[in-house]
Amino acid sequence: MSGLGELDRPETPTGPAAPGARSAARSEQAPSPTPAPAPEAAADRKPAAPRRGAADPVKALMHRHRELCERAVDPLEIAAGLEAHGITDRTAARFRHRDVFSLAEEMYARVSRDGDAPPPAAPAAPRARADWALLTLLPGTLCAAAVAAVHLTHGRSRLLAAAAGTLALALALRAALRRGPLSRPDRTAPGRATTWITWLVAYALLGDGLLDGAVAGGPDNLPTGTADGPWPLTAAPVLALALACAPAAWTAHLFTARARRKLAASRGLEDFAAAVRPLLLGTFVLFLGALTALLTLCAAVLDEPAAYAETLTLGALLFLARLLTTHGFAYAPAVVLTATATLQAAALAAVFTSRLPGCGFLAVPVETLVTTWGAGSVPTLACGTAALALLVHATRKLTRASAHAPPEPSR
Repeated sequence: MSGLGELDRPETPTGPAAPGARSAARSEQAPSPTPAPAPEAAADRKPAAPRRGAADPVKALMHRHRELCERAVDPLEIAAGLEAHGITDRTAARFRHRDVFSLAEEMYARVSRDGDAPPPAAPAAPRARADWALLTLLPGTLCAAAVAAVHLTHGRSRLLAAAAGTLALALALRAALRRGPLSRPDRTAPGRATTWITWLVAYALLGDGLLDGAVAGGPDNLPTGTADGPWPLTAAPVLALALACAPAAWTAHLFTARARRKLAASRGLEDFAAAVRPLLLGTFVLFLGALTALLTLCAAVLDEPAAYAETLTLGALLFLARLLTTHGFAYAPAVVLTATATLQAAALAAVFTSRLPGCGFLAVPVETLVTTWGAGSVPTLACGTAALALLVHATRKLTRASAHAPPEPSR
């Protein structure tokens, strides 16, 4: 803070007297007969500016973060912005405040007094809306209709029903991810991670049957759209994941609303992180419970294996990736999803590449996993490791105040 004080003090000459001072001294000893002094002498006799007192560190901080203070609708947004710029409770003590929240309150009060225009009214707390509630129910509804159409048709009609259902499901997912609690903060379309999400869901539908057939030397035929064909499809996990879009949206909304309330009640960054961490873990467990119930129901209706480990790890991965993305942390989910999809594709490629002369060793790790624990062990291991990494990352990022700052008003 001493540096700020030195910047605010006006420079005063030291050492030998300034030329203006010597001119003023000579004029006092021997008055000049000239009627008007020279312009330079008049300037020299101009009284010096008064020395300022101690520098105002909070004012300097407000100037540094002027844009943040001007657009803030409440002190919480300023606190979140300061925390995002690396200012902690320990740093706030240098500004004579006990924590970042009290520092933000002073900055908000002073910008409303010193600013040219009063800040806008605070936005209302996020509430559930009928439009995004219906959009989150749409993927599960269309997926259920597509699965029913595939089971009730045969031949070419089944192929057309599967194609139409896939297209409708993709459009419904895109709409659900663009609005509501599962949308990005900038309200843009889903990013490049959507490609890898599509691959992971497609692998849940076709991957296990393909991997089993590849290890056995096949597959000999194309999939027929049934669970008992030469290339079996597992529709229960995909249907459960599509239906889980609604619980994912509701739990994400619940987490956001509760975190905003704890942000308003907290008096320090560490207190806020300690309060939000169990809320995050509880939200995660709540979603997994809802997904488990949906998977049990879908497996019973379709008379298919539930594949709990594979489906729950994939669901956990997708939920955590979307939760991080909706709070502005899209880079890590994109990297983790890319790595997971690449690992699953590499497992399939290794089995087919091993059929080339001299490449049999490439399939040994995958064949060992499939022989010991089944074909579902490959996606379970890949998605489980990725979900664990994102859970650790989420407990660091989503417990920060800056992750729950109110969104900027649309212009």
